[in-house]
This record gives sequence, structure tokens and C-alpha cells, in this order.
Amino acid sequence: MEITSLVKLTKGRAKICLDNGADFVLYKKEYEHYGIEEGAELSELQYEEILTEILIPRCKKRALHLLEKQDRSEKNLRDKLSEGGYSSDIIDIAIDYINDYGYIDDARMAASHVRFYQDSRSRQRLKQDLLGKGISSDIIERVLDEEYTVDEQDLIEKLLAKKHYDKETATYEDRGKIYRFLASRGFSSDTINRALS
Repeated sequence: MEITSLVKLTKGRAKICLDNGADFVLYKKEYEHYGIEEGAELSELQYEEILTEILIPRCKKRALHLLEKQDRSEKNLRDKLSEGGYSSDIIDIAIDYINDYGYIDDARMAASHVRFYQDSRSRQRLKQDLLGKGISSDIIERVLDEEYTVDEQDLIEKLLAKKHYDKETATYEDRGKIYRFLASRGFSSDTINRALS
């Protein structure tokens, strides 16, 4: 396989592109060890060694590191690893490895998110948040049914009190401002209008 390009990146890394369409990121010490430079040949054996000895273990380690900081959905983890320059094949191997240990659980992650934010966001807003994180609609509905225990009218009253909103003294501008605030929390127009009138 011919190395078609070697593009230097930050932190002493470089993206190596091969004539078969494959590309990967190595540190300077690693690509120098294999004699990788533009126009040079990379044997099949060297390529396999780079995959099995460097890229796959590094991707697994990176995935574990990302999960160490916070729960992530599988989609979010895939996106983060892809940003790191890993190919989809390597990411699949790392995700399978992580799944074997039960470290990715979209339902657990969704339940944690709902419990944390249910005191400040509507059911609809939580649903949108979780869809944005790549959680499936089925899991979201199940988790919301199990975990979302807040009465939205009570929640709006609590948020209005926190914002020191007084219906009697509120100006038209105050009402518009609080309306936008509640809408940003995912409450419907009907629910907001009932609370503000």
C-alpha cells in the first residue's frame, strides 16, 4: 500500500492516508518507527500491526476515558471517537469491547439525565435533549414514563417563583421575557398561558 499523504496535525500527530482509501492518525514517534512518509510503501503486515498494536488499543482506551468523565450514549461516544480520527471499523471494535463490559447503557444514561433535569425542564424538552444525544425514541418514552414524576403546572409555578414573577405587577415586557424563558424550557404555549393568566 502506498502512503498518499501525511498531514501534520496538532500535538505531534499526523493523519496518514493510504492509496486503498484508509486513513489513520499516529504520533510522530510511531510513524517514524514504521518509516511512514509520503510516497513510501506500507506493507500489509505493518498495516495490521499498526491496527492491532496501536490504533485499536488506543481507541478502546480513549472510549473508556470518555466514559470515565460522564455517561454517554453510544452515538455520542461514536461521534467523539470519530472526531479523534478513528475509522468506523476501529470504532465498532471499541464499542463492542465497551458493550461487553456494560459500560454503555442508553437507558441508564437517559434515566440519569431525566432525574437530574426534571426539576427545571418540561417532559418535551427532556425528550428533545435525549433525542439530540442519539437515544432512541422507544428508550426515551420508557424512561420518561418511569422517571418523570413532576407535575408541569407545579414546576412552572416553582420556576415563576424563582424568577420573582408577579402576575399582578408584571409589565408586557416582563410577561414576554418570562414566556420566552418557559418556552426555552420546553413548555407548550397553552401550559405557559394558563400559568401566566
